[in-house]
Amino acid sequence: MTNTNEIVYQKPQISFYRKLLIAYLIDTGTNTVPKIESCTGMYTRTIQDSLKSLSNIDIKCIANGARKTGFYSIEDWGPIRREYVVNNLEHICEVVGIKHICAV
Repeated sequence: MTNTNEIVYQKPQISFYRKLLIAYLIDTGTNTVPKIESCTGMYTRTIQDSLKSLSNIDIKCIANGARKTGFYSIEDWGPIRREYVVNNLEHICEVVGIKHICAV
């Protein structure tokens, strides 16, 4: 039996919020794929795909350093207000399906 109060989110919405969450984590110091994976429980490939597509929503993410030892940084949030992400982090995590993220 399905819970009628449960909100079902569409894939584009989940993908959009996942990008916002990853950008936020990078901007707050959880800035490598292994750290994001550990913090969120997301799969490596999901994180990598989201990182590659941040530019699709005009968030400028820069890879710094060597491939294995480098890290990411957010150079520009584009049209996204970072404050929106900060103020709605709990909802964003709910949409993405993450029950708990590490303290950032």
